[in-house]
Amino acid sequence: MRLHHLLILAGLVPPLAASASAQQPIATEPVASGLNAPLYVTHAPGDDASRIFIVTQFGKIRIVKDGTLLTAPFLDINSKITFSGEQGLLGMAFHPDYEQNGFFYVNYSDDTGGDTVIERYQVDPTDPDSALPASAFELLGIDQPFSNHNGGWIDFGPDGYLYIGMGDGGSGGDPGNRAQNGQELLGKILRIDVDNPSGGLNYGIPPSNPFVNDPLVLDEIWAIGMRNPWRCEFDNETGDLWIADVGQDKWEEIDFEPAGSGGQNYGWRIMEGNHCFNPATNCNQTGLILPVYEYSHGGAPFRCSVSGGVVYRGRAMADMHARYFFSDYCSGQTWSFRLSGGTTVVDFVEHTTELDPPGSPTLGSIVSFGEDADGEMYVVDQAGGDVYRIVPAGLRLNLPELVAGSATSATVSGGAPTGLTGLFYSFTGLGSTPLPPANVTLGIASGTLIATVLADGAGTATFAGSVPAGLQGATLWMQAAQMNVKSNIVLEVVE
Repeated sequence: MRLHHLLILAGLVPPLAASASAQQPIATEPVASGLNAPLYVTHAPGDDASRIFIVTQFGKIRIVKDGTLLTAPFLDINSKITFSGEQGLLGMAFHPDYEQNGFFYVNYSDDTGGDTVIERYQVDPTDPDSALPASAFELLGIDQPFSNHNGGWIDFGPDGYLYIGMGDGGSGGDPGNRAQNGQELLGKILRIDVDNPSGGLNYGIPPSNPFVNDPLVLDEIWAIGMRNPWRCEFDNETGDLWIADVGQDKWEEIDFEPAGSGGQNYGWRIMEGNHCFNPATNCNQTGLILPVYEYSHGGAPFRCSVSGGVVYRGRAMADMHARYFFSDYCSGQTWSFRLSGGTTVVDFVEHTTELDPPGSPTLGSIVSFGEDADGEMYVVDQAGGDVYRIVPAGLRLNLPELVAGSATSATVSGGAPTGLTGLFYSFTGLGSTPLPPANVTLGIASGTLIATVLADGAGTATFAGSVPAGLQGATLWMQAAQMNVKSNIVLEVVE
């Protein structure tokens, strides 16, 4: 397989510039099952996609490596947590310099009163699949007046600081009005510096935190007015922050925060979504940031609690880039959309049916999404104890990472037995390339043929060849096609 411009498919029509590709069909494939209360999926800096970490609310962090769920947990802190209802091990984040220092952080409900603890651990330097329990170092503890609305999300932002999502302290309706109280850490997004402790604390305050000079607001606070932020996500490309905030009785919301901004008030308990909550009418909305999307409780299946959410930036489905995926925990429904201009929802799609795995299992109790090192998405079904990977459906191009000057191979599966299969590339990006002989239109601009082969009896076509040395650093969009059908689009930067 040589990448060049010479082999053009007969009858190729000039591309239609700026045309959008059709919606990529997707499906799920099982990754791990039989887990006790799986909650979240993530990966370590420096890893490839062969290893992911699964956080369980039960207090264990498990590893799936090369497709196998390892027997021994990476970390087991079950003995020091409260596991009940909304309490437990709720979050995990790797230090940006994890490859050098081995530090990672967890967010859990402690075993004495269910209070929030942010704690640092270190990997065993002799075993990358095992952490050192004795390395525990508490950075921050936050009292919890009730057992629910603990938040739990933690992650490092593009700025290298640790962000922490805190619920309003629980009960219902935020009886202490904590989310709007600047002297409370509850009901907020926090931002701390884990590398430079100061002021007698085990962490530091970033000098650019928005309320540092405001005596009415604690220095750790990045944003206020959260009810129960249940999974947040930094867009890996733009740095924008997406927040799924669970509603009270009627409305679930998705909040959007442009990269680098801070100091927002997202409205709770004054507002629930776009609607007045306390007071129920004529509430003062001055200075409040309203959600970019909301949906109501009810319906069939019954909707009641939002689960965020990732912005897709993976390799395997380039035409899905910038889509924000989220679900409802109660109904098991999953949707995605793009955001135009930071305010307008466009290209809204429901994925519920196509994501249901084949056979008897159905996705329900979707508690979160996650990503691997390639940016591919995972969805966690807590009630079923299952983790699934979201993959392209139909004709599927599987492309390894390309290395300039090296031999490589690609496979195209799910096609017609013995069907003629073409493999194409583009240096331009997404677009439209009609192929009249195949009765199909590619989703890439200026699509150029690499080669054609016949699929085997199972419908799998294999392309083998080499990658020219001159392509190092080049960005390629690649897609396969058979008669009447086209594959997913793979985005690849040649190493």
